[in-house]
Amino acid sequence: MAKILLVEDDEMNRDMLSRRLIRKQYTVLIAVNGKESVEKAISEKPDLILMDMNMPEMDGLEATRLIKNNPETANIPILILSAHAMPSYVAKAKSFEGCDDYDIKPVEIDRLIGKIEALLKK
Repeated sequence: MAKILLVEDDEMNRDMLSRRLIRKQYTVLIAVNGKESVEKAISEKPDLILMDMNMPEMDGLEATRLIKNNPETANIPILILSAHAMPSYVAKAKSFEGCDDYDIKPVEIDRLIGKIEALLKK
């Protein structure tokens, strides 16, 4: 099954999402900040990245930019996860170069899995 890099600084969110993804038969790698996400994207070459927006050391948009600007990782789909649900924020994130999709926290797992599957098929 597909290998997903889950980038999340909140331990409870990380635990809940990783357990649910594992139950769906995904291999889950963890990064706890943007800097670590860039390093793991390069070293692990996941099939997809779930990227939190607000994190210490480096935010999700900067990490996404670095991952997408690296030829080794540029083709990895990145799905942004954020608690920001305002339409203007969602539109801004979706228009950000490198963001392949966007989902709102708290995550509704069936909706998220649908988005993950769609991105993996591309």
